[in-house]
Amino acid sequence: MTAVVGLTTETSASYNRLGMPVNDQASLGAIRRQEERLARDPASLAFAQLADLYRKAGRTRDAVALCRNGLARYPHYTTARLILAKALAADEQLAAALVELNAILEMSPKDVQCHRLVSEVHRRLGHIDEAVTHLEAAAELDPGDRESRALLSLMRAAAPPSAEASGLGRILSDDTFATMTFGGLCLEQGCVEDAVQVFTRILRKNPDHREARERLESALRARQRRKG
Repeated sequence: MTAVVGLTTETSASYNRLGMPVNDQASLGAIRRQEERLARDPASLAFAQLADLYRKAGRTRDAVALCRNGLARYPHYTTARLILAKALAADEQLAAALVELNAILEMSPKDVQCHRLVSEVHRRLGHIDEAVTHLEAAAELDPGDRESRALLSLMRAAAPPSAEASGLGRILSDDTFATMTFGGLCLEQGCVEDAVQVFTRILRKNPDHREARERLESALRARQRRKG
């Protein structure tokens, strides 16, 4: 059925970027049903749900193609544009994802989910201050968003007052220790929050530092795993 909407077909043995199998039977069944639904009514809004299923299955190129095709007919369909942005980000097309997200915020400046994703994309690009700005917006719009507030405490530029800082906190506030070596040591020792602070300080000075960007994402993934 995929050929009906002009998309490529990916093997059922493929894996997503986290190394997990992407086409289990439940996922395949849901995709097949949505493909059949869209084949019956090609002009329907069902393309967005199918695109999101493709994205979650690791078929990001199919998701992008389907969203772009649908948005050509329904350019103000914000949900589809957000799915497109997520698929682009998953495919490492970060600049393109940012274009779509900025378009959403122009229409819906209080879209909390969009602010969170914009923050993530800016962070992955090494734009730490921009990432913080959108995290602040998300936290303000959703006072119960504890994750955004937690990330803000790690990524904000301002260091804590010396009287409140721990010994390691005072070290981290010194740019002398804002090095890849020290950040890597923190990460190896399981001090993931400290590693995040080191890598963000490096990126504020040099957003194009590819290794710092990669290590920052590694630290954040390690933090998420530890939280369970």
